[in-house]
Amino acid sequence: MATRVLQMLREASPWSLAGAAAAMALLWLAAWILEWAWWTPRRLGRALQAQGLTGTRYRLFTGDVPENARLNREARSKPLPLGSHDIIPRVQPMFHEASKKNGKTSFTWFGPTPRVMIPDPELVREVLSNKFGHYGKQKSTRIGKLLANGVVNHEGEKWAKHRRILNPAFHHEKIKRMLPVFSTCCEEMITRWENSMSAEGLSEIDIWPEFQNLTGDVISRTAFGSNYQEGIKIFQLQGELAERLIQAFQTLFIPGYWFLPTKNNRRMRAIDREIRTILRGIIGKKDRAIKNGEASSDDLLGLLLESNTRESNGKADLGMSTEDIIEECKLFYFAGMETTSVLLTWTLILLSMHPEWQEQAREEVLHHFGRTTPDFENLSRLKIVTMILYEVLRLYPPVVFLTRRTYKAMELGGIKYPAGVNLTLPILFIHHDPNIWGKDASEFNPQRFADGISNAAKHPAAFFPFGGGPRICIGQNFALLEAKMALSTILQRFSFELSPSYTHAPYTVITLHPQHGAQIRLKKI
Repeated sequence: MATRVLQMLREASPWSLAGAAAAMALLWLAAWILEWAWWTPRRLGRALQAQGLTGTRYRLFTGDVPENARLNREARSKPLPLGSHDIIPRVQPMFHEASKKNGKTSFTWFGPTPRVMIPDPELVREVLSNKFGHYGKQKSTRIGKLLANGVVNHEGEKWAKHRRILNPAFHHEKIKRMLPVFSTCCEEMITRWENSMSAEGLSEIDIWPEFQNLTGDVISRTAFGSNYQEGIKIFQLQGELAERLIQAFQTLFIPGYWFLPTKNNRRMRAIDREIRTILRGIIGKKDRAIKNGEASSDDLLGLLLESNTRESNGKADLGMSTEDIIEECKLFYFAGMETTSVLLTWTLILLSMHPEWQEQAREEVLHHFGRTTPDFENLSRLKIVTMILYEVLRLYPPVVFLTRRTYKAMELGGIKYPAGVNLTLPILFIHHDPNIWGKDASEFNPQRFADGISNAAKHPAAFFPFGGGPRICIGQNFALLEAKMALSTILQRFSFELSPSYTHAPYTVITLHPQHGAQIRLKKI
């Protein structure tokens, strides 16, 4: 029999063999797609329902993505009433509708993957602590990695190595030394504002692009030192890439879609190549300058390269590769620029809506600094300003939810989750929950933070705008110090109110943006 089979194979033409191989490949692909898009979602959905959870009905390939897009379009067509901080229905309409219909702990479908809401701060803390490595980051898509594939996406030993190498760059003393750069960038922005004013000392400015430019300038200078002009181009390119990624998310669940030569795909690849080329040049110049003793290592890139050299100790596999460093620089840019620009924008909007808190903050700033440049020690003593920034981060967190994934069957809060389920940690929902924050949960009340973060709510882990556990945002102190410097400098020079042209319309483009800008009327004081 074996002899007969061998003889048939010898006699078969190359074309028939190729056809058989192609048929087998197609059968394998069909089986894989069936398992990925139908059998696995059905199995996971039944497992969740068996635990008493309810959710939306699974739709082949796309899950709830089209419905989410429809609800977002509908929500974004209607602004909020001026002064309303009840932003969940507009910012996250899909989660809002699902929780109303199926309860807070319910599931929706992100393509063929179920996403379960975890609205309990204690369970969120358990997931984020991840003591035994049971909850990992959601697997990044090929498209998603374009924006940044740094420490925020890594797992296991690679994450530990990158975090270890990055930590020295964000040490308290290193950030303190960057304060003069923060001050210089703020002064340049303030001078530009003053020059735009009328003879009466009045001006109207859209602060959203202003703060994007400010934080892009700050991260360019602090990350790349004398090469910051090259860095500015990166933040412009990443802004475009973020917008295009949002478009691409609607098609993520079509197998192989990323490889199609669509206009959006081609442009995203071109942006990625351009960013990499710029960064590779900056990194090469900085590395050579440090080795030749021609440059200091006080900027983030220099500190990173210095730390990487110490860690590797001459062995390339112990440190980061050039490609790794490029990805971390991309992350510096996007996270560093976005977080602080979003925080400052919403802070000025809310202080315009609540002038009594604006005045209290100004009195505190003038008490500590007068008209002089803010210094590190007194910035650290600003209690009212800190309370205000925390309350803005509570009501308008830059990132509105986090996601983790079960890599093995896990019990959490009495529910057994199978492997392959995404757990949504809803920052915005928990930050606005009246059962945790009181009846005024959707009101601006910085006083709730008078006794610190742990005493602000009924649960000490209910406030987590920068995440939590070992993966807490490495740049949170950098962002808060930059925000304090910028806000103090503005309060020293101007009072401000909302322009009649301002429309209150928060929405997400990865982070929480003002959809129609943030028009503010400034008055010189």
